Amino acid sequence: MKVHKAIITAAGKNQHTLPLQSLVAPDGISKSALAILLDEVTQAGIDEIAVVICPGDEAAFAEAAGIHARQVTFIEQTEALGYGHAVHCAADFTGDDPFLLMVCDHLYLSRVEKSCTAQLLETAARENCSVSAVQATHESKLPLYGTIGGRRIAGSDLLYQVETVIEKPTPTEAEQKLVIPGLRAGNYLCYFGIHVLTPEVMKTLGAQLAAGNRADLSLALCDIARREQYIAHELEGRRHDIGMRYGLLSAQLALGLAGKDRDEVLTHIVEVLAQSHA
Repeated sequence: MKVHKAIITAAGKNQHTLPLQSLVAPDGISKSALAILLDEVTQAGIDEIAVVICPGDEAAFAEAAGIHARQVTFIEQTEALGYGHAVHCAADFTGDDPFLLMVCDHLYLSRVEKSCTAQLLETAARENCSVSAVQATHESKLPLYGTIGGRRIAGSDLLYQVETVIEKPTPTEAEQKLVIPGLRAGNYLCYFGIHVLTPEVMKTLGAQLAAGNRADLSLALCDIARREQYIAHELEGRRHDIGMRYGLLSAQLALGLAGKDRDEVLTHIVEVLAQSHA
């Protein structure tokens, strides 16, 4: 499954300004969070990108996209009808093609040579099915994420057959339905913020809307898990949610420590710690 198209959702009322924030990337250049995401997408080989935005945000986002602006199609979510609806706003853009889906309020750092996006695209191409990135997450953070239930695929330490999906489960619900053998007690596989999805997912969202329901991506993915092969990939990397309290600070530290200015960043951290205890 070759993927040429990507969607980045950036229309959430509490998140739509986050991609415009400026950070110093690992290459030492100051960029918007959106530009850092677009770097990762284009370097992974994706050449058609749609960004779903709030009405009136196009000019700001086009500026934030920097050198990638000419590759981006901006699509307005004219009604605030939730995340699944935002994804479906790009249905005409994706057509009958598989697509990469990313959220705007996460940045990613790989622990290996391949980026997190490239890892996921490689798995989707090999397995020829929908694949979602996941990360082992403590139960205290379950209210923040969609969570999968399933089983580890034989012969792999990082791939899981998805059997169910629950959006923001309670710890009790997770313990009853989402425990995966082999994970540390109290930890569950939560969505990472990157998916490679088949056209069937977009069709399922459209069917939800046509039936007069709210478009719900987690329900659509749960339905896909029942009807076709659907895999979760525990990537070799970490997500950094810039929408959380101190999220931008945490992401900036991670980017700095992963880049060419690591020594300078470490020096600043030591100086701040020393001054705070003086």
